[in-house]
Amino acid sequence: MTASAAPNAPSNMAAAAFPPNWPKRFAWAALTIYAVYAISVLDIDFERIVRGMDNARRLFARMFPPNLQADKLALIRDGMIESIQIAILATFVGVALSMPIGLAAARNLSPVGLAWAARGLIAILRSFHPVIVAILFVKAVGFGVLAGILALVVSTIGFVSKLFAEVVEEISAKQVEAVRATGAGFGHVLMFGVFPQVMARFVGLAVYQLDSNLRNSTMVGIVGGGGIGAPLFTAYQRFDYDVVLTILLIIIGIIMLMEVVSSRVRQIFQ
Repeated sequence: MTASAAPNAPSNMAAAAFPPNWPKRFAWAALTIYAVYAISVLDIDFERIVRGMDNARRLFARMFPPNLQADKLALIRDGMIESIQIAILATFVGVALSMPIGLAAARNLSPVGLAWAARGLIAILRSFHPVIVAILFVKAVGFGVLAGILALVVSTIGFVSKLFAEVVEEISAKQVEAVRATGAGFGHVLMFGVFPQVMARFVGLAVYQLDSNLRNSTMVGIVGGGGIGAPLFTAYQRFDYDVVLTILLIIIGIIMLMEVVSSRVRQIFQ
């Protein structure tokens, strides 16, 4: 009897090991139905896609070859240098402010009231796209790099402080308690119990945010925040699509260079 029951054991175990997940199936079905509904009400159809592909083909045809005239390259160079400066300054200030805000938002280090207040501030800072924030600062301080820097500082604080708080909450409590057991104050607990566990990831967040700010500096420049965005938008308005392509290629090159630099920086701090 034992021998006859043995062959049935694997099939019963397999059936129990992979039960149907009905909530997940219902969720995927609901998502699919909603996607079909959204497409039907948003005027998305195949004919418009075909027309868009033809328009894109004609646009790309007008972009080539890129414009390499000396006066255009000088203008693009000045705009790119300004964008890089905006990104570096915004990242430096934003990351410096993100560390105390992130520590205040970490619930394993801060009192409950302070942690929730810091998380509320982070939620407010993350509620708006950098372009919207840049428009507000352009109205407040006028056109130029200051508006772009302030907008990207707000974006940096919202992103880095949130992730930094989550990183701090994931640290091992044993090392923190060991430092506290020596009678060390809060500053020494941070210095010897918290920072050694999180600094590598914090540097990675900072480098990633620098890369993101370099891209976002183009968008805030379009609305008056300085940088390469202004020449890019002007070229679009004048239908100088060859200049547009030149700017886009330079932006791509800078981003790829930043990717290499950020990878080297992460290796140094690992």
